[in-house]
Amino acid sequence: MSRLIAIADIHGCYKPFYELVVKTIDLKKADRLILLGDYIDRGMQSKEVIDFIIDLKEKGFDIIPLAGNHEAMLLDSYTDPAMLYLWIMNSGETTLQSFGVLNVQDIEKGYIDFFSGLKYYESTGNYLFVHAGFNDGDADPFSDTNHMIWESRLSYENPVLWGKTIIHGHRPKTLDFVKKQIDKRTGVIPIDTGCVYGLEMGYGFLSALDVNGMKLYSVPNN
Repeated sequence: MSRLIAIADIHGCYKPFYELVVKTIDLKKADRLILLGDYIDRGMQSKEVIDFIIDLKEKGFDIIPLAGNHEAMLLDSYTDPAMLYLWIMNSGETTLQSFGVLNVQDIEKGYIDFFSGLKYYESTGNYLFVHAGFNDGDADPFSDTNHMIWESRLSYENPVLWGKTIIHGHRPKTLDFVKKQIDKRTGVIPIDTGCVYGLEMGYGFLSALDVNGMKLYSVPNN
């Protein structure tokens, strides 16, 4: 039976990402894997993360990568040098180091095309997948892409979103908090468990949610 799986906020943590996908969830080509953005920055292996995603897609796995705010900051820096400072403030230099370049303009165009082609959200059945969240006050919450990568909420009142379960990342939560949200079957489930942050902060795990069975898989970032 095929699975619908989501992973959020990898942030250059290639080794736990590989372990989670290949060993822990044992991804099959019949499965659909939705990645919720923020593949780069902070961790030291951003390029390896992107290469792994591209390789999975080329091998025929059903992968849907969404945009996060960190990919948006890279693209903003690529098109407007005045925006570089914001990306660097948010650990963009780790991504430049991973790609072996000093200037964002020197990142190979194929990677820029990958970032530029990322969707902002995915709708599957009664589930909505997004990096951060939606504009609850907009008559069309699917038109505000800035909210999708920057603003997350614990609940929504917008009638357009009624009956939907929103799966998102962006703001790290502890494993215990995420598990409680899953157990309560809340309408908003965060799955960023702070892979790039330390265990001493209550984070340090990369997690995958099998949405159909509401089963959470997690691996520590050692």
